[in-house]
Amino acid sequence: PRRISSSGLSDWAMLSILRHACDSCLSQTKNSLNIPWVASRLGRLKGGVIPLAPRLSRRFFARDPVVVARDLLGRILFHRGEAGLLAGRIVETEAYTGEADPASHAFRGRTARNAVMFGPAGYAYVYFSYGLHHCLNVTADAPGIAGAVLLRALEPLAGQHVMRERGDTGPEPRLLSGPGKIGRAFGLTLADNGLDLTRGPLGIAAGTAVVDDDAVITPRIGISRGTDSLYRFAVRSSRSVSAGRLTLQAVAARPSDAGA
Repeated sequence: PRRISSSGLSDWAMLSILRHACDSCLSQTKNSLNIPWVASRLGRLKGGVIPLAPRLSRRFFARDPVVVARDLLGRILFHRGEAGLLAGRIVETEAYTGEADPASHAFRGRTARNAVMFGPAGYAYVYFSYGLHHCLNVTADAPGIAGAVLLRALEPLAGQHVMRERGDTGPEPRLLSGPGKIGRAFGLTLADNGLDLTRGPLGIAAGTAVVDDDAVITPRIGISRGTDSLYRFAVRSSRSVSAGRLTLQAVAARPSDAGA
């Protein structure tokens, strides 16, 4: 049976957060152990607190979608609702740009369906895929310029029992290992299209950015056009990445102009 720690997090979720905290600690201190920083992380986890603050601001999202897609790795998607807190660490993303991107919904211009992509950054763009799945994107770039980032996979951190009740019975690391799984687990529908992710019940917290050594870049998957663009980003060490080879391309450098 799935064990639950005294903090209320499953053992797997606890180990996932601690592993990432230690990786980030070593990176921040150039491979010298920062004991106070680790202690502060452990203190937050001891009480079962998922770090949902600070929340990513509009400024974070108002950049090139490719830059945003890379910098979303390690951030935390969360939703507070009647089912309680649902949360997951973002471990895989794909960028979709505007009318020059043949794989983008904005390729043929603005429509009623994709209008959110042309609006301000930091909003949810939810669409119904193949009549089966609701997929969550976050809008990016400046108003009037279409751009969005598809959230392809998360590591579950909170609300796993709800995720299972909504249909997934697989191992915990695979509960959110695909955009359709995310939509189902978080209970998303087309009514969530256009939600402001910088406020309200659905949002993205800063979390801890993924270090370059653990980030990879590949072509997008599951599409038939624009397959050569290196717009898919993933966490190399994560067991929750959806599918595809993660060693295809070199590590993606983290943008230096990121701001929460």
